[in-house]
Amino acid sequence: MSRQLVIAIAIYSALGGWSCESATAADSVPAWDVTASCRGAADAGSTQDPKERLKHCLDSEKQTREDLVKNWSTFPAADRIKCVKTQTFSQTYSELATCLEMQRDLKNSEKPAAAAPQKK
Repeated sequence: MSRQLVIAIAIYSALGGWSCESATAADSVPAWDVTASCRGAADAGSTQDPKERLKHCLDSEKQTREDLVKNWSTFPAADRIKCVKTQTFSQTYSELATCLEMQRDLKNSEKPAAAAPQKK
């Protein structure tokens, strides 16, 4: 192999090109502990009891994860990888689902509209 090719492969790999993490991100919905994120949201709220807000948040995240599991294969692998990798600060299934839906909607908006029949 030429030296330039080896360097290019090393750089591409270092920037997240080929990795086991990428393959794993595309294979299945990640298993995240969202308790800390929900606890933070519950503590920041101003209505209801914090314990109720925490329970509601955890239930919501559980339902969102279940929905993601059902629909995971409908999202392109590249989008799954991208959205999982962007969840670095406070990993939540709600944000992951939003990212995937935004990627899908963006691609759908870029498709040319079907040509409407022209009136004569």
